Amino acid sequence: MHALIVVAHHDPRSLTHALAQAIGNGILQANPSDTFEIADLAAEGFDPRFGFADHAVHHREALPPADVLAEQARIERADALVLVYPIYWWSMPALLKGWIDRVFSNGWAFDFKLDEFFVQKLQHLRVHLVALGGADADSFQRHGYDQAMVTQIDHGIFGYCGARVVSSERLLDSETLDPDVHLQTARALGQRVLSAIEQTTPVEANAACA
Repeated sequence: MHALIVVAHHDPRSLTHALAQAIGNGILQANPSDTFEIADLAAEGFDPRFGFADHAVHHREALPPADVLAEQARIERADALVLVYPIYWWSMPALLKGWIDRVFSNGWAFDFKLDEFFVQKLQHLRVHLVALGGADADSFQRHGYDQAMVTQIDHGIFGYCGARVVSSERLLDSETLDPDVHLQTARALGQRVLSAIEQTTPVEANAACA
């Protein structure tokens, strides 16, 4: 089994990157034969800007650009997709949002054509969301930011494409809490990312892909 861990942070020394590695370590601890890949969007120089070429893809007038095709192939090779990112203004960074804007394109993540049935094309995909925030849980709950993130990300993006969000973690108080607390949570999450899929029976797997 294989997991793709996508991390969106410019600083490789950040806690966000450490969390991504801890998740990968947890995957190997659960089953040394499993594998993972960390896609460091900042280091790889992914261009998050949705441009004319992407607009043509959305209208089914052109094939996706090469960089988008490469990211889609990465996802297709994975049994689970894990997004690890800091919370900026109660949402994900522009780098990660732009990655989704461009990669989760019409014709690949979903099929939309006028006067035809809408098709969700990522029903096979299992997603784990790990968001790191500096505020405390009360701030998210008191202002409704927690539910807003679920609505726009869990449902608005992945639910729209038919992907299943298996877990959605917000690791908060990152400016004041001992980092080891969140790193332990990340390792535990990593141990579950692929193990649940591996424990699925062949009948269940076939049903999930039907």
